[in-house]
Order: sequence, then C-alpha cells, then structure tokens
Amino acid sequence: MENQRGFKTAGKSIRCKAAVCRNPGKPLVIEEIEVEPPHAWEIRIKILCTSLCHSDITFWEISTGPYAVSPRIFGHEAVGVVESVGEHVEEVEEGDMVVPVFHPNCRECRDCKSQKGNECSIFGKQVTTKMPRDATSRFKGMDGEDLHHFFHVSSFSEYTVVDVVNVVKISPDIPVDKACLLSCGVSTGIGAAWKVADIEEGSTVAIFGLGAVGLAVAEGARLRGASKIIGVDLNEEKFEIGKKFGVTDFINPTGCGEKKVSEVIKEITDGGADYCFECIGLSSLMEDAFHCTRQGWGKTVILGVEKHATPLSIDTYFLLRGRTVAGSLFGGLKPKSDIPMLAHKYLNKELNLDGFITHQVSFQDINKAFDLLLQGTCIRCIIWMD
Repeated sequence: MENQRGFKTAGKSIRCKAAVCRNPGKPLVIEEIEVEPPHAWEIRIKILCTSLCHSDITFWEISTGPYAVSPRIFGHEAVGVVESVGEHVEEVEEGDMVVPVFHPNCRECRDCKSQKGNECSIFGKQVTTKMPRDATSRFKGMDGEDLHHFFHVSSFSEYTVVDVVNVVKISPDIPVDKACLLSCGVSTGIGAAWKVADIEEGSTVAIFGLGAVGLAVAEGARLRGASKIIGVDLNEEKFEIGKKFGVTDFINPTGCGEKKVSEVIKEITDGGADYCFECIGLSSLMEDAFHCTRQGWGKTVILGVEKHATPLSIDTYFLLRGRTVAGSLFGGLKPKSDIPMLAHKYLNKELNLDGFITHQVSFQDINKAFDLLLQGTCIRCIIWMD
C-alpha cells in the first residue's frame, strides 16, 4: 500500500545496504540486509546522510566485555526522512525530515518534565543493542541472523528503525548535512556551554580537546560572549581551526616547558578559568581541568567518556573552597525541544555549523571516514547514502 507521501514500502520489510561490523576494529562490510517494518511506537527512516563520531570508533574497537557484540550496525549521527510509522506514533508522519538521537526524550516522565536536567526516567537507563521496548532487532542479514543495533540509531544503513523517543522532527529548510551534525557531538558541546555551565558574558573558558565536541563548546562560549576561550590540544593545527569558533588562546601541553598547563591557564586568566571542559575522556585530564579552574567558583564540566573506567580523584579541600564538577550527557539538552532551537539559530545565521564539516565521502567509502578520524585530520566527515 502506498502512503500519502509516495512511499510504497510501508508495512513491508525493506532490503537495503548497510555497513556491518563483523569483527571489532576491522573495516565495515557493505552488505544487503532486511529492515523490518516499525512496530508500535516506532519509526522507520530513510537515511539521507550520516557522520562518524568518536563514540562509534570507541565501541568499534572494543573486543571484549558486554559491549563487544557483533554483527552490529554502528552510526548515531544522522538525518533522514520518515518512510513509515508504527501504531501510536503521532508526532511525525511519512515524509517528515527527522534527526534520530541516541539520547531518549519521552516528554512524559518526571525527569523529562523537569528543567533541572535531561535524563529520561523510563528509557534513559537502558544500554541495549536491541529496540528499547521489546528487546528485539529490526535488522536481519540475508541468512536470517539478527544484527545488533547501536545507541538506538544505527545510521550506517540506508534504512533504520528507531523508537519515537529517539527521534526529533526538524525544519526541512536546514541543509541535511548541517542537520546531521545536531544529532550528537555539536549539540553536546553547545549544550554543555549553555545548559550545564550557563556561561555568562565576560567569562574565561578552557577546553581540553578540540575535536568536534570541544569546538562546539567554543562556539557556545563565543555566542555567550566569553572574553577568553583557551583551547588545549596536542595538535597545533587545531588552533587555526579553533579560531573559526572563537578560540582566543591555544596551549600545547608539550610546549609549556617546566610549567604545568594549570599554571599557564592561571596566568592567562588571572587566577584560573571560570569554566573548564574536558572533552577527551581521561580521568587524569579531568583532574588537570579541575585544577585549572578558579578557586571560589570555578566549574569543571566533564563531557568525555573515561576510556579506561578509571575513577576521578579530587582532593575534597579544593571542593570546600568552592570549585565544582558537573557531568553532562548530550550537553544537558532535551532533544525534542532543543535540537529544533539549534536548527533555528543556524537558519538565522547565529550558529556556525558549516565549519565542522571537513570531509565528505560516499557510503561505499565509509571506511575512509574511519581512517580520516583516526588520523586526526577530520572534525566531521559527512557520509552520503546516495
């Protein structure tokens, strides 16, 4: 049966191409797969373009433990068009442009209704490689085997199925490659600057790690009127890139001589940064960021996922003197209300999204995107499905 926007596949399984990870750390394999129709509360999306995030790489490299599952379809930054919807889905319809998001937003639970954070009481605690409501997969290989989902999105496929709590309707006026960026990393950084830190005009900011998330923090700080935005990174080329997003000063830790990074930052900021952001995922760097903040009110925001599960150790004396540490998932943003807001700011020429896109490849060349990100030459690589 053909739906109102012209799709003839509603209610049927779709055969399409997907980039499947069958061995950790090995190149993805483009295969033909079968994508089932959406169940109740679910949406099937035709992916227009996707991009590669460091979180994809982190889980792609894991070879042992509960998160090392295969075969799996990675990808969680994307934009697409609704192909069909399951029962009870009312907020989007066939033909709508949408951004799938790993962070759930049911809008019904106590947490989703609160302005104090962006957790979801019902769906936020789940870490699953299946659909969140019935713990089954919507992907099958041609031999009938189940393929695992990733972060509730799995955008490295021409079609995917997501729960309604993981999708955001977005204006069709925004270019699709820019919309794709709002699905994870860029939103995380901007949100952390605005929602978690709540940077005010004239503040001093230090950012540890100038990847996509760190540069997005800089963009958020720039828009809030920060007086100094200090980028800390081992890659000297990141300073020139960072200038486009408001970075005013750059520190390469290997070039500080006998001084600690904290000493250099305290000199630049007259006593310590008002806000520090850790965007790498190393507990040692989180501690460094903490000690770079100003005594009395300095705030450290943790955005990086600790790669080795190493605990964070901080002398409570410094906490007693007024410094604070805050964690942040998806930058404190509520996807369904805040992503459209960011899209609106881009369309009003307030937000710089264009500068994040440094490379573009076709879906057939998806493994090249992995190479570019691993080489450190890429901020975001757009992967075009068509």
